[in-house]
Amino acid sequence: MKDSIIKEQIFKHSIDKIWNAISRQEEISSWFIPADFKAEVGYKYTFNSPDEENCSQITGTIKQAHPYTLEYTWIVANTDVETTVTWKLEKVEEGTKLYLEHSGIANYPGETAVTMFNSFHGGWDNCIHELSGYLKQAVHAG
Repeated sequence: MKDSIIKEQIFKHSIDKIWNAISRQEEISSWFIPADFKAEVGYKYTFNSPDEENCSQITGTIKQAHPYTLEYTWIVANTDVETTVTWKLEKVEEGTKLYLEHSGIANYPGETAVTMFNSFHGGWDNCIHELSGYLKQAVHAG
């Protein structure tokens, strides 16, 4: 079983617009999951998904937060398994390349690891789709 999910996407938007969308509480809460979030090392964040989303609360700690790299632990409610989510942004000719990695999924026991991998894989696809829509509509950045 794979231990990491990696997603890459090129956006036509500026690196700062994307950085703000993934690192500011008010922006994350509008396109991803309602959050108590600060991109500050050591901050203990919480994502509280609406009940109808059928998704558990996510908590963790910010490990890195410097322009264009954001890394935090990811702990799903009712588990004690810690995984890591890393976002990296890079300026490219077309705009900005977003690199997302969710690692440590093999830390879940047995078949739960496979279930969580599949759930996270689809969830991150949806996340990138929602971010794209947010950037196009809310930010009006292209």
